[in-house]
Amino acid sequence: MDDTARFTLKIWGARGSMPMATAQTALFGGNSICMELRCGDRVLMFDAGSGLPVAGRAMLDDGHRDIDLFFTHCHYDHIVGLPFFRPLFDPERSIRIWSGLADGTTTQAMLADFMRRPFFPVGPDVFTARIETRDFRPGDTLSPAADITIQTALLSHPGGATGYRISYAGRVMALVFDTDHTPGTLDPTVLQLMAGADLCLYDATFTDAEFPSHSTFGHSTWQQGLRLAQAAGAARIGFVHHATFRSDDDLTAMEAEAQALFPGAFFARDFQVVEV
Repeated sequence: MDDTARFTLKIWGARGSMPMATAQTALFGGNSICMELRCGDRVLMFDAGSGLPVAGRAMLDDGHRDIDLFFTHCHYDHIVGLPFFRPLFDPERSIRIWSGLADGTTTQAMLADFMRRPFFPVGPDVFTARIETRDFRPGDTLSPAADITIQTALLSHPGGATGYRISYAGRVMALVFDTDHTPGTLDPTVLQLMAGADLCLYDATFTDAEFPSHSTFGHSTWQQGLRLAQAAGAARIGFVHHATFRSDDDLTAMEAEAQALFPGAFFARDFQVVEV
């Protein structure tokens, strides 16, 4: 494949709610949400969970000087890795940080509020990279580069969260990290994000059996993700935001059950690489 047409996902963190590193999570991993998309020579990062510092160390010598970092929302599990992202301390790097926070908070204000005493010893002024913040509204279409189109949408999550649909080189990927659902219905917003996608990532914190007692938590199930992917005509779906209590054995069994119903399904693992 021509490198300029390469569209690759690398999963640096797929766990939800908080990092969870135990002997029982070694296979699927314990880092909280962080995804890297390589669109040709462009680097797009989505969310800054505890997987982001690991990604940052890998990027130190890879020659890429421009990075776009997109937030879905600013709950702690999605931003906790930001202060430890090494490229932010490299004056030769240019980093654009994007968010469409539902409460109207600007990206710059969110960073300053997160990195302040008594919660953190230093503020974002310690970063030495060339940093730009970009604000948008969920529903906007973004163009971080001339050949990359990103459609955004507001998801059903406490405080709001942004879903993304990334189009590059004739292929489409949908990111739906944190979203709720109503049993018996298919969210039209999520269907639009997933429509005809080559690959989707979807919030599978719970199972259908667990969902009735967690219906106000702002998260969904892998079974609902399958229903959406099938209705939307998506080719593959990866499940993310693994619950903190979910062991490798649990996820392995759930993955087998999902694949029996939809061969293009998998449960995401830290450091997994997938060609879109």
